[in-house]
Amino acid sequence: MLIRRHRAVAAVALSAVAVLALSACESGPDKAAPKAAASAGTTVVAPGKPGEPARRISPEEAARLMPDESPNGADFTYAQMMIVHHRQALTMTALAPRRAGSTQVRKVAERIAAAQQPEIGAMEGWLKNNGGPREQAGHDHHSMPGMATEAQLKELGNAKGKVFDELFLKLMITHHQGAVTMAAEVLSEGNNVLVEEMANDVIAQQTAEINRMRSL
Repeated sequence: MLIRRHRAVAAVALSAVAVLALSACESGPDKAAPKAAASAGTTVVAPGKPGEPARRISPEEAARLMPDESPNGADFTYAQMMIVHHRQALTMTALAPRRAGSTQVRKVAERIAAAQQPEIGAMEGWLKNNGGPREQAGHDHHSMPGMATEAQLKELGNAKGKVFDELFLKLMITHHQGAVTMAAEVLSEGNNVLVEEMANDVIAQQTAEINRMRSL
């Protein structure tokens, strides 16, 4: 799944940055340049719609065309709940080195831990940059899709060898499917581009991992 929004408008901003930077470089040392030329140098080339020519607009108009990507409640809910979701995955993968019977299962656990630990850091950083966690009214971490129950975690912790491998794969496939569901929901309901990118990464990585685990 790809990022859902069309980002043609973003090209306007990039054009603005490039044009303004070029204008600054060219006009800086040349104090004799006419004011009209300096003014013209700050226009932005906005791509036209299919079949239509590009047009020049002011930086102010380009700024107004940029979408509002301020985080909304769905973005905060996703980041906070996915951190908890990922931490449970790390709890399960931490058991594999001592209890897994299959080398393949141990390698799957290593890959999952290597992917999800940095994702937790990225989401925690995003929350910090956006004012910190928010109270989640009406959301229960235990009701998140794909989460293993305490009883299932205890059973996994007591299992060993082939029994562990089978239960680990069963629980982790369900866990990943839940994460994909959560990511798809925030793509539909969220508003922040960084959360959007993180959700797309989760969908791509965990869908691939589900397919690997099913093949074992």
